[in-house]
Amino acid sequence: ATKATAPKAIAPKATAKAKPATSAVRLGLDEVMGILEKAGSEQARKTYARHGAKGLMFGVRFGDLFTLMKRIGVDHELARALWATGNVDARNLAMKIADPQLMTPDELDRWTIENEMGICGLYVASLAAEGPHGRSKVRAWTDSKDVRLRAMGWTLVSRLSDLDESYSEEELSRAVSRIETSIHAAPNAERAEMNRALISIGGRNPALRKTVTAAAKRIGPVKVDHGDTACATPDAVASIDKAWERSGKKFPSPAAAERSRESMRRRC
Repeated sequence: ATKATAPKAIAPKATAKAKPATSAVRLGLDEVMGILEKAGSEQARKTYARHGAKGLMFGVRFGDLFTLMKRIGVDHELARALWATGNVDARNLAMKIADPQLMTPDELDRWTIENEMGICGLYVASLAAEGPHGRSKVRAWTDSKDVRLRAMGWTLVSRLSDLDESYSEEELSRAVSRIETSIHAAPNAERAEMNRALISIGGRNPALRKTVTAAAKRIGPVKVDHGDTACATPDAVASIDKAWERSGKKFPSPAAAERSRESMRRRC
């Protein structure tokens, strides 16, 4: 099915009072679902299905989600209600308008496991990194028996490396060593996120760039099956070099450049 009806279920209670929407006129769940349904397309549904999306979806392009996100602002109550619909597009929007400070540990686990679209994994990891539970989740997820949580743990390592200046070089170096010894034997999804983490850590500072570059050369090519998509596995060394070139003289590192920008889950 490609259409969904917004449920009447009450959203889960937050551990803190949610901030009001930043839009001039707050949008309700039914209204937002109607907007999403009208914006859907068959081509986008096919694309999202190739990236793992299953079940209810309208097929809303990310440009249209961005426009709607700007209209809504931050509305955590609405984000929870959107997630509860089970609709892929509603959940993609939820990750954009959620307040990371109000995400609970259980909610982060559940959104990770329930998110079917691999290309949106960065959104959940960013919510964790921008909130109070990033450090506890990175340890729990990378040690989890659940492959989805482990993969998200490495995505979170990537986001913490970029965003959290207090995330120590020692911790990141240990992550590099762990990746080097296990990446080729890791499951496909986890292997892809380990490679992403290497690239981000290599953009943290010059010393870690040197550490990661040496490790990446020892690791060699990383093979990831991306299914029926146009995605390709980036070469870690080349990607790190390009990131440093792009940061240029304006920023001391690619990580510093990333910290200067709006959250990636809200800009793309």
